Amino acid sequence: MQVILISGLSGSGKSIALNVLEDCGYYCVDNLPVMLLPELAQMLLSSGNERIAVSVDVRSMGSLQQLPQHILSLKESGMDVRLLFLEANTETLVKRFSETRRKHPLSDENLTLPECIEGEREMLSEIREIAHKIDTSGLSPNVLRGWIQDFIQIDKSRLTLLFQSFGFKHGLPLDSDMVFDVRCLPNPFYDPKLRPLTGKDREVVQFLEGVESVGRMLEDIRRFVETWLPSFIRDNRNYLSISIGCTGGQHRSVYMVEQLASHFASSQVLVRHRELK
Repeated sequence: MQVILISGLSGSGKSIALNVLEDCGYYCVDNLPVMLLPELAQMLLSSGNERIAVSVDVRSMGSLQQLPQHILSLKESGMDVRLLFLEANTETLVKRFSETRRKHPLSDENLTLPECIEGEREMLSEIREIAHKIDTSGLSPNVLRGWIQDFIQIDKSRLTLLFQSFGFKHGLPLDSDMVFDVRCLPNPFYDPKLRPLTGKDREVVQFLEGVESVGRMLEDIRRFVETWLPSFIRDNRNYLSISIGCTGGQHRSVYMVEQLASHFASSQVLVRHRELK
């Protein structure tokens, strides 16, 4: 039986994730009290449901700390359990709550909305550390749906290398384990012919391949990841997120991510280009 648990910050896109999983054939339950998770899994298994998705978040405050133990128990019973954590920066979450005019689960007359968000972030910090994380800041619903579909297709028995490009001017990805800054490299943006293209286009690739410092930077990042990857595997990590950032997230970082993903193709690799629509 496969059990996908969805957690994260209010307003980060958990409802979208649950809808995607329902469309993919999962039996979905929203806002389940944590203590009922083992009972629900066994009941659905006995009735023939082999794929379930459950949303567990700060609304289950009283039993939230029990979640890691219940996950371990389900795994020991032979179930494939995956935990997905969605988050976003505070500015994005405030904007989403303002647009929907919904109350935050922690809201009361003594707390501002940003204070509620930061309090929730702290309450969920332990769950975040054991989950596969997705930063939904600035993501469109369609992009998030695609990333959720990628998540459910990976082989959980192997460590997944996630290579992600981004633009520093749009903020750091919250879901990064490693961040490399390639803004010191020559920028194709200043060539009018290359400006509308991306690091996936042949002309930009040829431009960057012709710069000696680009090759040295790429080799240094490759060597660093290869050197420390065995340590992360020994640490029983399921996911390692490596983010490469340039100014706008269109040329240099995209090129680097594509090259790294190709080099590590023998591993289980996911590729995300945050700023490419």
